[in-house]
Amino acid sequence: MKSIYRLLILTALFLVSSLSTALSFEGPLQVKNLYPIFLHADQQYIEKAAMENSISYSLLHSTTHTVQESGRWTIHLDMEITELNFRYRRIIKDLVELNLDIPVLLIGKGFMDSPLAEYHDAFGFGDYGRSERPDNEFLYEVKKDGVLIIEGRSGIRLGDLRIALKRPFISSEDLTLSIRGDIEIPVSSAEQGFSNGSVDAGISLLLDKRISDRTMLYLNLGAVFPGDVRGYETLDINNFIHGGAAVETGLWENTSLILQLQGQSGIYPQTDLGTVDRNAYLLTIGARHHRGAGSFELSLTEDVSVSGAPDFIMNLTYKQNL
Repeated sequence: MKSIYRLLILTALFLVSSLSTALSFEGPLQVKNLYPIFLHADQQYIEKAAMENSISYSLLHSTTHTVQESGRWTIHLDMEITELNFRYRRIIKDLVELNLDIPVLLIGKGFMDSPLAEYHDAFGFGDYGRSERPDNEFLYEVKKDGVLIIEGRSGIRLGDLRIALKRPFISSEDLTLSIRGDIEIPVSSAEQGFSNGSVDAGISLLLDKRISDRTMLYLNLGAVFPGDVRGYETLDINNFIHGGAAVETGLWENTSLILQLQGQSGIYPQTDLGTVDRNAYLLTIGARHHRGAGSFELSLTEDVSVSGAPDFIMNLTYKQNL
């Protein structure tokens, strides 16, 4: 219920945004699900359908606390993950957009436990059981039937690399419809939690619809076909569907507000742990400021379903149009 109240408050803030002149639309916020055991299953951004030439640098920081056990599963996740992601987009012969993602992951104990406790106490929110463990102590372990699959390590490694192609079928000033396909290539250790050790693939339909001179709607719907988790033992995970919607509206001439909601179905086999099995939903609110050919965006993301997603995600991105 509290998540619903927060959603209503954020929506109200969004709807009362002031009128402005026509806006240069840059698309949804560059936020993806950093939940540790799902991170490497080709996690998707909400994408705009229109093609572009750009280069961007995103810094995402998340905190996760899932320390639970069931009859067959042990899933202990108490950590913070920072991802520095380099994204390159290039239009090829006005036909397709090539997209390359190169992430660098920092996984560790972090520093946010004390500030989060104060935040939860101030607003009366649940703490996911965080208060039952020492502050800022790293824990990353996944077992099935007592057999170790992942024993995560803190440190810095390359994340899985992603290559994608996007092809518009309808392209006009008011409506763009595209299809996007991608593959994700493992480059790091699955045993230590920096990869799943397998090639993943995904496909999505993307729609941009202009609502007015200052407002654009973005819709995504797709499916991902992840490979096995090749940890200390191999784990077969589920194909899953994902979707999202984002609205970008102008506040002032060079500043826009973005509100977006994205979700995905369960990825792990049935664990009998609600914080892993249920669908995941992420609500993000942020702003983007344009300066010349570049833009800065800042956003906060809340886990509204309390399942399959970090407790929160912060995002800072700089993008340069080429």
